Amino acid sequence: MILELADIRIQPGQQAAFDEAIVRGVTTVIAQAKGFRGWKVEKGIESPERYVLQIFWETLEDHTVHFRGGPLFAQWRAIVGPFFAQPPVVEHFTLLGKSS
Repeated sequence: MILELADIRIQPGQQAAFDEAIVRGVTTVIAQAKGFRGWKVEKGIESPERYVLQIFWETLEDHTVHFRGGPLFAQWRAIVGPFFAQPPVVEHFTLLGKSS
């Protein structure tokens, strides 16, 4: 399993609208993607325009090739992209360890 971590910065004053948009985008678009296994989003307390989106994929290629190279990516960006203050920083991780 692969963790995609997206550090998202949005335009000031758009938090309420973005809260709705990001949840809608994940549940109606990304959830349809091949290899999608789950998600979580956190919003900043000290930095209210900062969000951390975590998406769990079966393989790296499910995100980087199948999702990003397919039509669902354009649908996702149409929902959330207008809120971005800058392009999100996206990285991928594999699990090393966790609590029980």
